[in-house]
Amino acid sequence: MTDKSYQPTIAGLRAFAAVAEKQHFGSAATTLGLSQSTLSQALSALETGLGVQLVERSTRRVFLTAEGKQLLPHAQAVLEAVTAFAAAAAGASDPLQGSIRLGLIPTVAPYVLPTVLAGMAERLPALSVRVVEDQTERLLTALREGSLDAALIALPAAATGISEIPIYDEDFVLALPPGHPLAGKRRVPASALAQLPLLLLDEGHCLRDQVLDICRKAGVRAALTNTRAASLTTAVQCVTGGLGVTLIPQSAVPVETARSRLELAYFAAPRPGRRIGLVFRSSSGRQRSYRQLAGLIGQLVGSDHQIRPAG
Repeated sequence: MTDKSYQPTIAGLRAFAAVAEKQHFGSAATTLGLSQSTLSQALSALETGLGVQLVERSTRRVFLTAEGKQLLPHAQAVLEAVTAFAAAAAGASDPLQGSIRLGLIPTVAPYVLPTVLAGMAERLPALSVRVVEDQTERLLTALREGSLDAALIALPAAATGISEIPIYDEDFVLALPPGHPLAGKRRVPASALAQLPLLLLDEGHCLRDQVLDICRKAGVRAALTNTRAASLTTAVQCVTGGLGVTLIPQSAVPVETARSRLELAYFAAPRPGRRIGLVFRSSSGRQRSYRQLAGLIGQLVGSDHQIRPAG
């Protein structure tokens, strides 16, 4: 029977949410930086206090009970509110002091991080940055769960409870193997993709979806290769090896052309591209400071890449 006077602890709720996400006590404990026994005790105390079994334990996996599934969203909402409370308190005097956990998608991180991190160290010396590179959906999940503060992704995010600040627009460039007939062309129609062996990133990468959307809008069915890459750098290496062609964002051009024999072609207007922006929890109470941060990132990236400020 539930003790009506019982008040769940934050530690217990964090243990429950982590176990629910990882479905494994060891992985959940590692995520929280706890010993497995400490995490298990916190979860057991929560269940005892509530008078409800939240998880089913087995030797291989952990499963949520029906009650656990029902209560999990409430626990996550409490943890998000606690995170927002702590962030508001930490940023009361200067929100861009202290630390920030910044996520970036893999088709942005390798190309803008050197410029962004160096500029932030100079312009915001009191801010410590922790970088997390991951695919869009996992970054958004981390944002909602409070393990990230903000992220640089391709917009729109179209996610409930997430606010967006557009930063810059950039064109997609056609990456070709050496000696390709289109190399150096500057007015290639998007419809030309119908005749090209198109190499895509693995599922889950937003760039893959963007390229397929470009094909749809051009009214063509892409001739996809059997090769798929987990990173843009691998895709470029496959292109230079003659396995197909691919699209890369303009910000990636200096890095990828410097380390490979990549040839380029440019699309005719209106050129296909993407918009990159900063996203964060709407409940964070830090919109003003994140707008300041987004403005700084836009200045830094714009000074070192051929991009356009988002209008």
